Parts: sequence; structure tokens; C-alpha cells
Amino acid sequence: MEDSTLLFGRQWVVSQKDSSILKLSSKIPAIENKKCNRCGTKVEYRLPSGKFYCRGCIGIGRIVEGDFLVRQNENYEYPAKINGGMTWNGKLTSLQQKISDELVSNFKQKKHSLVHAVTGAGKTEMLFQLIAECMKSGKRACIATPRIDVVNELFPRFEAAFAEIEIGKYHGREFKEPGLEQLTICTTHQLMKFYQAFDLLVIDEVDSFPYVGNPQLHFAAKVAVKKNGVRVYLSATPTADLLEEAKQGKIQILKLNRRFHGGLLPVPSEKLFIKPFLDKKKQIHPKLLNEIKKVIKSGHPLLVFVPRIEEIPVYLQILQKKLQDEQIKIAGVHAQDPKRLEKVQAFREKKIDLLLTTTILERGVTFKHVWVIIIAADDPIYTAASLVQIAGRVGRAKDDPSGLVLYCYHRYTKNIRSSIKQIKEMNK
Repeated sequence: MEDSTLLFGRQWVVSQKDSSILKLSSKIPAIENKKCNRCGTKVEYRLPSGKFYCRGCIGIGRIVEGDFLVRQNENYEYPAKINGGMTWNGKLTSLQQKISDELVSNFKQKKHSLVHAVTGAGKTEMLFQLIAECMKSGKRACIATPRIDVVNELFPRFEAAFAEIEIGKYHGREFKEPGLEQLTICTTHQLMKFYQAFDLLVIDEVDSFPYVGNPQLHFAAKVAVKKNGVRVYLSATPTADLLEEAKQGKIQILKLNRRFHGGLLPVPSEKLFIKPFLDKKKQIHPKLLNEIKKVIKSGHPLLVFVPRIEEIPVYLQILQKKLQDEQIKIAGVHAQDPKRLEKVQAFREKKIDLLLTTTILERGVTFKHVWVIIIAADDPIYTAASLVQIAGRVGRAKDDPSGLVLYCYHRYTKNIRSSIKQIKEMNK
């Protein structure tokens, strides 16, 4: 790369054969004392050559014993912009404004924050003034989230709200050369490519897979922020460790129990099924088919969640046959689907009426007027948090603040009970 300033705040791997570094860079062993300096993992595995390599972060490129980690960690000052480059002219509710003001105040005081807000509270809009404050003072910010879909959802919204700021979008499905954007929106895995780069790091959907319970991504998030930088966590269902940090005073918790339109979260309906959802002849349970038909007749787009990827084509084939007289468009989507992004956008644009999906769409995406049916809500893959998040897809529009969330199950599990209890408590 000709302009090395574009790499400020970055870190990358060089091999023994190519150990030269750029001006203003520093170099450390990639693996030191059997620990990976990129993701913090204890290194235990060897290549056939006998050299150790790191499995913890192999997804973004292999690190081998003897490699070096190069860091371009010189500080870079961005030109000050009036209003922080924000071009958004919308207005927050009084409850949203209170959270927004506290986030700005905490940033100025170098205090970390946890925004515990219900799904549909308008967390994105509450970040605008915080980001503007960071941009205004010539500092650098990053919004990271575990899911690619959420990155793709957030990027155009921030692009519209900050038209005067260059924004970088980074995730594993799109290649982009490293840039020196003042605002970065990326997946949490991409944070492994940064070192002390950001004055402000916001992690959205902090309780979501794969970030939750992943020590490598937690390590990367810590390393990506400057020593005096500020972290902000966003979640509708915060994890126990974050709540404990808030209890200890390490993070200030900011709560918001109302959606931006003032409406309540939809409380799920429940339906017990004795017989299987699909029988041995691959026939769908008539009561389940009837529930799906009811939603179609209501005119609402429908998200149908199933626990396993391999179930998607089975349900898809059956429903296409059973609903062929309804003249609706049906599709299925999952994490490995190469057309995943196109299908999600088509559903958003109402070119698809019924979308079968896995938990990949449980959070971070907004579809107007959507209703939801969860098949096998008692499956272990659905945690209480994921059930709450799925329910939160419904009723997000100001002109349509309610709707159907239907749990279909064989056993009434602890997670089903807990999710409904959480939703009712948030509605108080």
C-alpha cells in the first residue's frame, strides 16, 4: 500500500520471509509464550512442520509460530467538523433524548456505558449524537456487531445520518482495502485487524452469537480501543457478566423500557402441538399450516423460524406445494446461503411474502408490519434471549405497533417461560 497512513490503527501478520515493516510501525511476535497476540488464545496445536499455529482466529488468516504482528499505531487527528458531520434532522422522544444525553456525557467523562433497551427502542438513533460528539472533536469511532446482516442494516442508516463523514464498512462477505475512515461499521471479527485505533467503540447486540461467550472477540474488542478510549454496549437482553460489571460500577447502565413509538412489546401467543410438526411422510401438521394461512390472509409478511438449516428446504418444498393456490412468494434463508443478503432485501421490499429462516434473523434487522411464527420454540437452540429478540421483530412500526408472535412447541420449556416473563416485565 502506497499511503501507509491508511493503516493507522491497524495490525496485520507478516511471515518470517517477509518481516519488513512500514515507517511508523512496530513489530511483535504473532505467537509469544504459546499465546496469540491477535486474539489472546492459548496456542496448543501444531502444523505437520511442528510449528504452533492459532486456531482461535484462523478464520481471518492463519498465524504461525515465527510470524510477526505489525502494528501501525500512530495517532491520527481528523479535521473538526461542525455538528460532527451529522446531517440527520430527526427528533428523539424524551426518553431517547435522556439516554442520548447520558451517552454523550459519559463519553466526555471517559465512562463506559451499557444501554439496556427493549427491541425497537430506537437504539441506532440514540447513538447519533454520541457519534457526532466523537466526530466533532476529531476522534475516531467504530460500531461493531456480531452479525453481517446487522452491519448491512446499520451502514446505510449511518451513511444517511452522517453524509459529511467517510464511513467504512467491513465484514467477511465483502472485500475492502483498509482505509482511514473516521467512522467504521464492522463485524466483531474484524476488530482483530485493529490495534488501539478507536476513541469510541460501540458494540451492538452484545449478547449475540458469535460475540457472546467468545474470549477471542472480547480480547479483540479490548485491544481495538485506545487506552483512554470509551466502550458502549447495546443490548435488549444483556449478559450476566455485563450486568455484574454495571453492579460493580465499572459500567453505567442506561435503561429504556419503551419502544420509540411508546408501544409495548408484543407478548407471544402459545400453541401446544402433540403430534410432530412434520410427520414421517413429510406432511406438515394441519394446525401449523392453518396458522400460517391465517397470517397470509391478514396481509402481513411472515417470518417462520425453524431450528435447523436442513429443515429449511423441507418446509420450503411443502409450503410451496400447500400454498400454491394462495399466489404468494416463499423463500428460505440461512447463514450459509450465498443469496442471503439478496433474499433479506427482497423480503424487506415485500417481493417475498413468507421467509423461512434460522436464528440468523433473530435480531438487528427491521421489517415493516412483519408477523412471526416460531416452529419448535422448545428446541434448545432457542435461548430465552433469542426468543425475546425474535419476538422483538414484530410491532416496530409506529403505525402498526402490535402483531402476532406465535410460539409452537411440544414442551413448555424454561426458556419459553423466561422469555415471556422478560417481555411482560419490560412492558411494566
